Amino acid sequence: MIHDSGTQATVARLRADTPACENVVHFDNAGSALPPRPVVDRVIRHLRREEQIGGYLAADEVRDELADGYAALARLVGARPEEIAVTDSATRSWVSVFTGVSWREGDRVLTAASEYSSNLIAMFEAARERGVRVERVPSAADGDVDVDALSAMLDDRVRMVAITHAPTNGGLVQPVERIGAALGDHPALFLVDACQSIGQLPLDLDTVNADALSATGRKYLRAPRGTGFLAVRGSVLEDLTPVHVDLDSAWLEDGRVRLRGDARRFELFERNVAAVLGLGEAARYYLDVGPEWVHEYVTGLAEHLRERLTELSDVEVTDIGSCRSGIVSFRAHTVPARELVARLKERGVHATVSRASSTPWDMGDRELDELVRASVHYYNTPDEVARFCAEVASMLR
Repeated sequence: MIHDSGTQATVARLRADTPACENVVHFDNAGSALPPRPVVDRVIRHLRREEQIGGYLAADEVRDELADGYAALARLVGARPEEIAVTDSATRSWVSVFTGVSWREGDRVLTAASEYSSNLIAMFEAARERGVRVERVPSAADGDVDVDALSAMLDDRVRMVAITHAPTNGGLVQPVERIGAALGDHPALFLVDACQSIGQLPLDLDTVNADALSATGRKYLRAPRGTGFLAVRGSVLEDLTPVHVDLDSAWLEDGRVRLRGDARRFELFERNVAAVLGLGEAARYYLDVGPEWVHEYVTGLAEHLRERLTELSDVEVTDIGSCRSGIVSFRAHTVPARELVARLKERGVHATVSRASSTPWDMGDRELDELVRASVHYYNTPDEVARFCAEVASMLR
């Protein structure tokens, strides 16, 4: 697909919306992608309006557009607009759900070896403060969560199953649909961290059988930094009490706090309206490009990059999983990852260093200290893959 003439024409159009493609090879999309021109223009246009009439009046003018942004985010994940809350990050979204649970001593949380460190920190804080038990589900030989092992671990004390869909490195895509099917009608809350999958992998709450999903804007969705969102099923909403509320997410009635009846109970009044408009624009842009096409193209380009890197004698591709994302991780045995990334940047080629502290269980198990993470997107090309690999090869020589 990546060499098809029709695909190349589509990619050329998308690159035209991404002016930075003329100057850099950006393989750091799992860190922060290059936003398309319509997103940037929408943010700037609103800031100019705030300059003219102030933030409150400018926000009032775009009330309908903000509502449409919720609808677009809902379409991304197969939710209803009232099941969407806009936040400032994926971590804020994830923690809002996790801390919204009324944890009891002895409650169990099941998670995976590849879980992100920020999520693990919250889990172990709950273990310290509330007596929650954090348990790692074994991995299958290919690196996926062992779904049979997870099923065997389920009992009435399991309060949550928390899985990162596309971990920060390793290329892995966890089998969230199979996990959701294994959970079935079990009362445990199924929380999916879609921080690095939203914008590159199609997602649907019903298909996954997820109760809640957290996501960021700045990565594959190509929205402004400082944006994120949360999807929470209405069926579990009353079981979650936000730690922080204000006059927008709750109200006082006879001396008691009453929470909103929708997911916006997880929001606070103050926000960067320009950035939220950019998030909505990015969601609509992605939907217009087509999630299925994006998935096929990004996955194919990432596999092409893995194949080319494997041809380099000093390079070891360290990706795992039965299905893989657009995130490609590797190491060179003679040049440290941080040095490779720094030298690539000097040549206008962007990648990043992924350290063991990001996924301590997974990288510790595999005795990995740091890796080069090269994450491709739909505006990247096979020619850029060739250049990336040529630059790496020249450094290794």
